[in-house]
Amino acid sequence: MDPPTGPSLGPYDYDLLVIGGGSGGLAVAKEAAGLRKKVLILDLAAPSPRGTKRELGGSSLNTDRIRKFLQQASLLGKAVQDSEKYGWGMKDHASHGWSDLVEAVQEKVKARSTELRRVLKRCGCFYLNARGEIVAPHTVEATDMNGGKRHLTAETLVVATGDVPQYLGVPGDQEYCLTSEDLLSLPHPPGRTLVVGGSAEGLEYAGFLSGLGLPVTVIPQPDLLQGFDQKMAKKIEKHMMGGGVEFLSHCSLTKVEQTEACSQDAVSGTSETTPQQASRGRLRVTIASKEGQTKQDDFDTVLLAVGRKASTSDIGLECVGVQCSQDTGRILVNERDETSVDHIYAIGSVQHGRPSTTGLSVYAGTLLARRLYREDTSLCDYTNVPTVVLTPLEYASCGLSEEKANLTFGEAGVEVYHSSYWPLEWELPARNKNSCYVKVVCHIPDDERVVGLHVMGPNAGDILQGFVAAMKCGLTKRQLDATVGIQPGSAQVLSSLTQTQRMSEALMTRGKCCS
Repeated sequence: MDPPTGPSLGPYDYDLLVIGGGSGGLAVAKEAAGLRKKVLILDLAAPSPRGTKRELGGSSLNTDRIRKFLQQASLLGKAVQDSEKYGWGMKDHASHGWSDLVEAVQEKVKARSTELRRVLKRCGCFYLNARGEIVAPHTVEATDMNGGKRHLTAETLVVATGDVPQYLGVPGDQEYCLTSEDLLSLPHPPGRTLVVGGSAEGLEYAGFLSGLGLPVTVIPQPDLLQGFDQKMAKKIEKHMMGGGVEFLSHCSLTKVEQTEACSQDAVSGTSETTPQQASRGRLRVTIASKEGQTKQDDFDTVLLAVGRKASTSDIGLECVGVQCSQDTGRILVNERDETSVDHIYAIGSVQHGRPSTTGLSVYAGTLLARRLYREDTSLCDYTNVPTVVLTPLEYASCGLSEEKANLTFGEAGVEVYHSSYWPLEWELPARNKNSCYVKVVCHIPDDERVVGLHVMGPNAGDILQGFVAAMKCGLTKRQLDATVGIQPGSAQVLSSLTQTQRMSEALMTRGKCCS
């Protein structure tokens, strides 16, 4: 929906101008428009550095949908194997069609982007497919895809430009490596894949590819699930190793080079060939150990998942004095999401030092619009933010990791209740009985208040959601124990935890002594 060209009704063209079309930016824009404010969104859906087309909705909203689709594709493969134990006879050997999956996912992402444009139009938001750069305190220069420029003014500016995958800065990474944005641009299966990065994104894609039957190797560089509970991270690693994923710990990627050119037949599955598809071939990587030793290996695809960098470097923040972290490039904000410039705000993953999830960005954006235009004083609570890692065995958490709880309260003040469990639907196919696991971290002096809750198992995110609300209300272990479990179901394990980690460690020590 193009912005109006007629005269402005006030001193500015718009009440609110949002730079960036991510989940937080869309939320603040829609809420403000619903409060009868004149709102414009500037979002240039430019392709990734490797030529992959981006859609309205930002990396988080689109990536979240893709993550779920890919996880489900992997899980369905396992379900096919399980189905025989439930009486289903397979006439033919089940096989996976990469191009069919890619086409279906891409169509859904495009449809979602189209629907977002309709929603913006219905609620009265104006949208311009253009890059926004702040050139004066209340003025933004909009540059469209053809290079055309125009100046637009607004009383309030919101920066919601999000972030993009980053590269390592080693020889060959930008020429030959892919990021999560580019993987589904491949017209053929990625083959033997090296995933560099132990982030949630890295483990999710490694699990997905392995679930399709592809050989996968992971270099956790720098760490496995940094910022998450490390004991849970190790359990995820163990489960993925059992599924065939190879991990190269304490190693780093130092170089990528192409050893074989890709034939035209390899890219003939599409009518248009992107540059990265045309140049794909066998890749030789150089890997260095912590001790300085190097080795080389060959892969079909190298996927980088080494973190994301904020898209803040070229939008004019320095022109008006908006302060950013020198280390991360992300914007410094206060509890009201205000930057160092009083009429400029930031929402979502561009904020420095705060958790970033799609749900959190939407909630924070909605509250910001209400504070601006409805005289609401509610602030976004950035504690106890739930998150989910869509690995083959899903992991969801809320609150503190065990390590963070011990640092915050001291080990003597922390009790950890835990248990393995066996989902009922896993019994007939006799899947691993000890894989699924829950852990509840409690602060002892505060009536054993639950300060961290961790679930690893099927549909872990859905299991956790209701307990997040309870934690917001100050859930204690006693209240958790008084909750009636739903049978049959996996979530009931959280209401019947009696074993503590101290007990388990004591039993293990006693067992060693007796052996």
